[in-house]
This record gives sequence, C-alpha cells and structure tokens, in this order.
Amino acid sequence: MSLTGLFVPLVTPFTAADELASEALEALAHAVLDGGASGIVALGTTGEPATLTPAERRRVVDICAGVCAERGAHLIVGTGSNSTADSIGMLADPGPRVTAALTVVPYYTRPSEDGVVEHFRRLAAASPVPLLIYNIPYRTGRPLGAGTLRRLAEIPNVAGFKHAVGGIDEATVAFMSSMSADVSVLAGDDLYAGPLLALGASGGILACANVATRAYAGLVATWRDGPIDHARRLNNQLVPLAQALFAEPNPVVIKAVLAAHGRIPSPHVRLPLLAASPATTTAATTAALEVSQSGTVGLAHLR
Repeated sequence: MSLTGLFVPLVTPFTAADELASEALEALAHAVLDGGASGIVALGTTGEPATLTPAERRRVVDICAGVCAERGAHLIVGTGSNSTADSIGMLADPGPRVTAALTVVPYYTRPSEDGVVEHFRRLAAASPVPLLIYNIPYRTGRPLGAGTLRRLAEIPNVAGFKHAVGGIDEATVAFMSSMSADVSVLAGDDLYAGPLLALGASGGILACANVATRAYAGLVATWRDGPIDHARRLNNQLVPLAQALFAEPNPVVIKAVLAAHGRIPSPHVRLPLLAASPATTTAATTAALEVSQSGTVGLAHLR
C-alpha cells in the first residue's frame, strides 16, 4: 500500500462547556478533503487523544470514517502505546474503514533498537490493517538509526513511517537515500516538510494543514510534480505560518486560529494543555492571513 499526498491530523473540537463538538469535527473533515487532502488522521497527537474518553475516541473515529467513506478518502487512526501487549489489544479493533494505524515508537521506557524492531514485528503480525510507524524521538526518547529504520521497513504489514525527528539529520539522509519506492515516508514536522519532500518523502501528515489545507496540499504536490523553484517558494512562504502555529504546544494555537475563523465553536483544550495566549493567537492569525493573501498558485484562500 502506498500513502501519498497530504494527510491532515484533525484537531478534536470541543464546545466551551468541554463537550465533543461532533458537527464541527465532521465539517472540518469535509473541509480539509475539499482543500486537497488525500485523507485524514483521527486521534493523532493533534487530536488530544490522551484526554478523550473511550466513548469520545470511538465517536471521533466513527465521524471521520463516515466522512472518508462518503468521500472515498484514506483514514489513518492513531493508536498504540509503550506496551506491546496493550498495543496489540488496541489494534484488534481500529475502527471502520481504516487505511492504516499510526503507531508510535515505544516511549519513555527507551527500549533498545532491537526491542523496537521486535515490538513492531509483533504488532504488524497481529494488526488487521497496515502500520504506519510514528518516529518522533524528541517525544519518545528513543532515536532510531538508519539501519533500524530500514529493518522496520522490511517487516510485512508495515506500510511506512511518519517521520518527525525535529530536523534533517544524518540518519534521515541515509534512510531516505536507501528507501524502497514502495515504502511510504510521510513528513511529520511541518517546519521541515519541504526538505523531507525534497529528499523523496511521498507526502506529509501536517498539523498546520488544519488551518491552510490548500497551501500544504499544494506544497506536497509541487515537490512531487514540480516545478522545483515553485516548490521552494511555497515552502519559504509557509515557514512563518508553521513557526506561528507551533509557538506554543500543539494544538493550542491551531485551535485558537480555527476558532477565530469560526470553523470550530471554541479554542478549548483539555489540561494539561492551556489555551493559547492572545499575543500568540494574533501572530498566528496574521500569518495565516498573509498566506491566504499571497496570491501564489497553491496558496489559495483558506477554507
């Protein structure tokens, strides 16, 4: 299975009374697909899954699955933990119409790289859907070398990676230089999406695309199809937006901008997250407006 294009990790909208805003979530899912996304990600980190109840998590997946079924789009669902046995249990029923399960490298316990490989070997053997391995060492505490990434890519039922290492390091360059074309590598760091796409990534899972879907869909498509000078220009124009939207812990600024645009009912997030500051919200809203007014092909109006 090849995963290409833009995948949007949706925020989970709440009302001001801290209830799941189901209609807003459904509308947001339709909007990002209208904006050119190939699919959506439910229960990614941007969706605050750690603070959702089991019933809320199931409702989020059901809403996203319904939209993807209607639109013929891919659905990726975030799941898994730092326990192999618990992760296998979570994968037993990922939800309806799921294309792939986004499963994070075991965090906090910091297993050996061999342990990481065996963890995913067990998960891949048990999972009813392909795995997309979420490599994000600045959150997990477990960096992976290029050799380990290649070993993981060879495991049956592993479709690819969400690669978010906080930069373009030596392991990333070595990994991308030797990766088979049938393994999907999706950029997971919004600020470094352009460089990873230039190295051959097949697409991205990009939180900023909640705010500027068409812009990021254009970025992915232009790095793939050219012209390259246009792709470079698009990337440079999106840098201030990515910096502004990640100025505070994700997704607090994204939610603030979406609420300011009237796309979700409130900017509410659940503890331990706090709402974005007024100054950060203003800066991000301004950056989003500048993107929408750029007039450059691929940076059409925000939806």
